[in-house]
Order: sequence, then C-alpha cells, then structure tokens
Amino acid sequence: MRCPKEPTIELAPSQLTEGLDAHCCPSCSGQWLPKFNYQRWQAMNAGLEAIPDEVLPLTLETDYSAVPLDSRAGLCPECGTYLKRARLNLQKSSFYVERCPICEGFWCDRGEWDVLEALGLHIQIPIVFNLDWQARVRVLEQAERQRAAVIEKLGPALADQVFDLGESLAGHPHGDFAVAYLMRKFDK
Repeated sequence: MRCPKEPTIELAPSQLTEGLDAHCCPSCSGQWLPKFNYQRWQAMNAGLEAIPDEVLPLTLETDYSAVPLDSRAGLCPECGTYLKRARLNLQKSSFYVERCPICEGFWCDRGEWDVLEALGLHIQIPIVFNLDWQARVRVLEQAERQRAAVIEKLGPALADQVFDLGESLAGHPHGDFAVAYLMRKFDK
C-alpha cells in the first residue's frame, strides 16, 4: 500500500493506539486505518464515551495546525479511489479527515488522531461524514460566532446580561412582545 498523500512512499505497518493496527507513512507520518481494523478496535472499546450528538465538540483550544499535505487530495491505498473529505473546524485552525467511499478506511494526517481523541471523535469517526451531523455542527458554530461577536461589541458584563435576558424572554409566554418593544426602541 502507498501513502495517499505521497504516492511514491510505501506505508509501513504500525499501531496507532493500543489494539488499533494501522499503516503509517514513514515520510509524512500520516496513518491509514483500514475499516476492519477500526471496527474491531471500536468493538473492543465499546465502553469509551462517545460525544452526544447535541454537543459541539469542536471548541477545543489546541495548538494543532494542519500539515501542508492536508490540503492535497488523496487516493485510497487499498483501492485507488479518491478519498472523501470532512472538514473539522477548531477555534484556531481546521483540518480534513478523509475516508474512502468504497473501502471505508480512514486517513489521518500527522497529529489528527490526537485531535480526534481530544474531541472524543476518535471512537466514532464515521459521524463526521454524516450530513445531518455536519449541518448541526454548522448551526452550533454559527451560534458560537454570534455569541463571540456580541461579547466583542458589548463587553463581557453587558453581553452576559443580554444572554440572560434572551434566555428569560425565550422561556416567557410573551417574550416576543418584549423583543418587539426592544426592536421599536432601536428603530428610531
């Protein structure tokens, strides 16, 4: 098998973590996780905590920076098909996890497994390719960006008051009346 990112390099047998046999590129340090190996490892680690669907796991603060080869399209080392990519956005950077649509193996560039593990996604990598999950993450990321913008514009103290008021009004049967009042107040 050859490296998806450096096709002239042969992958070498390795172990990504205890019980998870992989194939490592000696040049770029990327790891190929064959479907069967990953599924067997998942079954052995069934007790590991998977992230709940409603939690945004991508708020991890990390110094991880995507490797230069992350932006390069890769070919499956098993069947030669182009790998499908799923983008994971972190607070300071983003990277792609790649999966073969035919063989269903995964490619992790150097350091990506560690980030997936810190996010709690290593036990359920296939979820990042799920369109519903990706849509929920985008909605949560947008809400987090809006929250950060309010804090930046108003300062933390006033922003906290606005957030508290928003929660109170959202739970009140006539909260929409108060929102309409505030909108008219600033419409002048």
